[in-house]
Amino acid sequence: MPGPSAFDYAVVRVVPRVEREEFLNVGVILCCRAARYLAARLRLDRERLAALDPACDAEQVEEHLAMIRRVCEDGGELGGMSQGERFHWLTTPRSATIQVSSVHSGLCDDPRLELEKLFVQLVA
Repeated sequence: MPGPSAFDYAVVRVVPRVEREEFLNVGVILCCRAARYLAARLRLDRERLAALDPACDAEQVEEHLAMIRRVCEDGGELGGMSQGERFHWLTTPRSATIQVSSVHSGLCDDPRLELEKLFVQLVA
C-alpha cells in the first residue's frame, strides 16, 4: 500500500475592490502530481459578495470561476500544458478580481478527500 503523496493547494479569492484588499474565499485548487490529480472546488456566496461590494458583477465572477474549473478538468485553451503547469498558471499572482493565496503544501492519502476537507475548512 503506497504512503501519503505530496500535494500543493491554493485558496481562490474574490477581491471585488482590489484597493481595499478585502476578499472572500470562494474555493480551493489542489494539485497532486503522484495521483495525476488537479481539481478545484469552488462556490460563490452571492450574499457575502454583495455585502463586500454591491456593485460587483457576480455573473462575471461566476464566469471566471468556471474558467478555473475548465482549466483543471481538461485544460481548456491550456490543454497542451501538464497538470502541474496548469496549476502554476492558475496560481500565478494577479492584481484582479479573482486572486489566489500563496501555494501551500501537504501530504495526503486521497487528494479528492483532501480537497473537500480544505474546502470545508477554508471556504464553507
